[in-house]
Amino acid sequence: MRKIEAARMEPFVVAIFAAAGSEETEAEIIASHLVEASLMGHDSHGLIRISKYVSWLRAGEVVANQHARVVTDRGALLVIDGNFGFGQVIGKEAMELAAERARLHGMAAMAIRNSGHLGRIGAWPELLAQRGYASIHFVNTSGYGILVAPHGGSDRRFSANPIAAGVPRAGGSPYILDIATSSTAEGKIQVARNKGKKLPAGMLLDGQGRPTDDPQAFYADPPGAILPFGAHKGSGLSFFCEVLAGSLSGGFASNPQSPTAKRLVNNMLSMVFDPAAFGSAEAFTEDVSRLAGWSKASPPANPGEAVLLPGEIERKTYAERLADGLPVDEETWGQIVASATSLGVAIPKF
Repeated sequence: MRKIEAARMEPFVVAIFAAAGSEETEAEIIASHLVEASLMGHDSHGLIRISKYVSWLRAGEVVANQHARVVTDRGALLVIDGNFGFGQVIGKEAMELAAERARLHGMAAMAIRNSGHLGRIGAWPELLAQRGYASIHFVNTSGYGILVAPHGGSDRRFSANPIAAGVPRAGGSPYILDIATSSTAEGKIQVARNKGKKLPAGMLLDGQGRPTDDPQAFYADPPGAILPFGAHKGSGLSFFCEVLAGSLSGGFASNPQSPTAKRLVNNMLSMVFDPAAFGSAEAFTEDVSRLAGWSKASPPANPGEAVLLPGEIERKTYAERLADGLPVDEETWGQIVASATSLGVAIPKF
């Protein structure tokens, strides 16, 4: 395991995507997003994605230098087509549109279809919360991200189907929820496999539908499946992520017969709210602060451990990794080096 300073890693990632065909601004947006994800502790959506993104780009499964295209505009309702571009760019541009519509109308509903991998979904409610908006987001993968067994099932039927939400906080970082409806994200299985570690019980089934803690079993032939979190609860939320993000957006729910099943495609439904339109932005943030304080005042179940609110683990991890460096296992580092070398990008001496 090596540790690399984030400020030194980011220009290297920019160089990789610029060499792969992205314009400078796009390469910078992708690199910033991936490095930030690793800083936040979301390694499954951070540096480990570099080599995967490059391979998708080469295969034509993601297209460089695309932008969010408005296909339906009904004021407070927008439908965006991502043209299979990098989700870090499509997501950023789409959130800027949604923020403006929420400012004008008090709220906005926006569907994104046909985007490349949208990355760390928590980045999108963060961007909106920093501008004073509350939001919730539902995501599916209509392409080959079918990974999760439905409750009572034994093979892959759903995608990991993240849900993210955020609210602004007076005088501090926003509160951000960023979860998969699966018991773990597929990228975290990659991380465990690369590190040679087992996974906690209750997360995976092998190709025969049997419980396993071996991340390699997930990638075997026949492949394994991820279990939903919370049994029927996570499975039910996953189903509605498919409906709201996939079916409603026109980007399709997870199904091997969908038109986008042979590539990586993300779809997302976002609901954005301006607290000022519902009464008073100040009263809203004050009430959220009271809720946070009331929650934090609960006596810890384990003495010496803190009561945690959404986003606090990420902020703590961010500060630690900004100071200590980004942990990169040797398998992931080897994949990054191979991608850079194949593109003629010099490997820095970290």
